[in-house]
Amino acid sequence: MNELHAYLIQLADKYHQPEFISDDPVQFPCRYSMQQDIEVSGLLTAYISFGRRKMIIDAAERLDQIMGRQPYQYVLSGKWKEDFKEGEKTYYRTLKNRDIAAMFYFFEGVYSRCNTLEEWIIEEDKGLPIETLLYGLGFGKLSAQKKLNMFMRWMIRKDSPVDIGCWQKLHPRDLIIPLDTHVHQMALELGITKSKTGSFKTAVEITDFFREIFPDDPCLGDFALFGFGVNRGK
Repeated sequence: MNELHAYLIQLADKYHQPEFISDDPVQFPCRYSMQQDIEVSGLLTAYISFGRRKMIIDAAERLDQIMGRQPYQYVLSGKWKEDFKEGEKTYYRTLKNRDIAAMFYFFEGVYSRCNTLEEWIIEEDKGLPIETLLYGLGFGKLSAQKKLNMFMRWMIRKDSPVDIGCWQKLHPRDLIIPLDTHVHQMALELGITKSKTGSFKTAVEITDFFREIFPDDPCLGDFALFGFGVNRGK
């Protein structure tokens, strides 16, 4: 094991801790115990996760309050059709009310056919990746898919002090690191990647690097890079 690998393991151990939750959007799905609540809260929170972290958390808190802190029941109630009827009104940054309503419409369709979103994905995929299934919701293939990969990390990583791991049929070894600007910059500084393009290809390259260190759980590298960003200069 080389020096960089040892350092990254140390950082992952340090920052893969419950304290991570309080300043991260993962705090919202972590509020719930029922899988459907976790799925609705998690995907909605991931969907609005762009921009400064405090702004994301404020927008997610507002949405959680609108849902009456009962995400699944709120979907089934149809109340969202009234709450977000002013379609062109801005909800958060570039997202309009109609974008949020489209998410609830999606969940209404999912839960009318399947018990959970996990079950829907397994039944619907027919060999298609999840980003293709969710393409119409803005989880397209042309980006680094940071939002989707973050949501998947929350749902799939088990025995974690941070992530929830309520999905049973997918494995953490198959996850891709959520590549945001911060994580990308840290990977560049450490020489993990030379690519200055925040693309899906770059996310895969960084994940493959961490598969050498954490073969069954490469997303531990997400916490290591976060830790490096916090620690540098100290």
